[in-house]
Amino acid sequence: MNLNKATLRNDIQSGLVVFLVALPLCLGIALASGAPLFAGIISGIIGGIVVGVLSNSQLSVSGPAAGLTAIVLSAITTLGSFEVFLLAVVLAGVIQLLLGVAKAGTISNYIPSNVIEGMLAAIGIIIILKQLPHAIGFDVDNEGDFFFIEKSGSNTFSAIINAINYSHPGAIIITIVSLLILIAFTKVEFLKKIKAIPGALIAVVVGIAINETFKLTGSPLAISQEHLVNLPTPRNFNEFVGQFSFPNLSAISNPEVWIIALTLAIVASIETLLCIEAADKMDPLKRYTNTNRELFAQGIGNIASGLIGGLPMTSVIVRTSANVNSGGKTKASTIVHGILLLIAVLSIPLILNKIPLACLAAVLLMIGYKLAGPTIFKHMWKGGKYQFIPFIVTVIAVVFTDLLKGVAIGFIVSVFYILRANLKLAYFFKKEDYHEGEVISIKLAQEVSFLNKAAIKQTLHHLPNGSKVVIDAADTFYIDYDVLKIISDFIENTANDKKINITLKGFKSEYKIENASTHVISK
Repeated sequence: MNLNKATLRNDIQSGLVVFLVALPLCLGIALASGAPLFAGIISGIIGGIVVGVLSNSQLSVSGPAAGLTAIVLSAITTLGSFEVFLLAVVLAGVIQLLLGVAKAGTISNYIPSNVIEGMLAAIGIIIILKQLPHAIGFDVDNEGDFFFIEKSGSNTFSAIINAINYSHPGAIIITIVSLLILIAFTKVEFLKKIKAIPGALIAVVVGIAINETFKLTGSPLAISQEHLVNLPTPRNFNEFVGQFSFPNLSAISNPEVWIIALTLAIVASIETLLCIEAADKMDPLKRYTNTNRELFAQGIGNIASGLIGGLPMTSVIVRTSANVNSGGKTKASTIVHGILLLIAVLSIPLILNKIPLACLAAVLLMIGYKLAGPTIFKHMWKGGKYQFIPFIVTVIAVVFTDLLKGVAIGFIVSVFYILRANLKLAYFFKKEDYHEGEVISIKLAQEVSFLNKAAIKQTLHHLPNGSKVVIDAADTFYIDYDVLKIISDFIENTANDKKINITLKGFKSEYKIENASTHVISK
């Protein structure tokens, strides 16, 4: 990996914010999975450093995933041993490697953008709902639980109502102060110019200082240890080494191990591909990730994690969103977050255990708002019913079920709307006997859906340098938003780099493709 000095400062700053977000999530997900707490930290470190180095994605962040907690909890119980479960994690990694070789990552090209946008907005809503109890000092529900129906049998809404009866004034004060700091760093011009220190770090330091002051003065507002970060603190080197676990290789003939490994590999791969597609959409530079290489990287990560006692991992929306919103530019931010997790475990667990969960709840509340703010709903509404209905269905389904079920429901609704019209050949690309200087004609059909996204993306990607291209939409009456976005991004970025002269012909005003210097629109 080549380090870019121009973006390194942004990546270090973003990596620090992702570290602060990831630390309690790693611990909470391990707790919810019925695994040792240290297993979550191991997974976070490997997801940051190993997968970060191998991945082609510039912004996604990997680590233990909330979506796998139910599978992991059931698997450990079924297999009767955490060490046997670790063997299943290693085998799941091997299966992911094979999926990468088989180019299974290309299925992500067929996920429509309104479903991805709905998933992101839903995750934002879930983050807000799940962090509200932590924000007022009710920390019974662990940080890794993102399910609507909770283990106790209650749901997210009833948990919020119940939390009001157990609120802690000290936690509320720290949450309010932390939120004011975070908002100030986005609104106050002087603070916005301070690039070296992220607002999240200031919020955490101030939160620690406030609580330590409460303790020193004997104030009833002081927050006790159960409302603080709870990182394992070994007293000596032997205790530290004792936190690692290793797979029981003798169980390799157990069919249950293979069934669980296959389940983990499939679910983890799907969640990763969903997150990668979302990360690419959030990327301000509109870079595309090689999803087959991502599956390869995830496979290596899960093999490494399973070999030394870590949880299975995926690319994770919450951490990835924190990375994007904190100004991360390259994969260096992911690697920095993994290095910080490693340093924290080795050197400063006692300091980290002074961080109030209320501080971290404030950071996550801001992330949730950025994912699910009113702007995204207005934007999707303006896109028309073909965009908005699958979007809002996905939001509701993900919030009230889980990530995979919600996305599946949203996908079905998207397909339903597409199949209402006659699906015809999306385009015809005349490239036979192409010679330099000839005009390449790409004629779009009457109906161009998200199902045609992958083929059109590949066509544009392989256009020769310096060529003259006409994209003709005169016969179309519907072009999916995904396809329009691909064409627009190609014009604004790739066409300039490859010196391609683009002419758009027959595009309707409602398609909203803006004029650019590399093309001319001909009505």
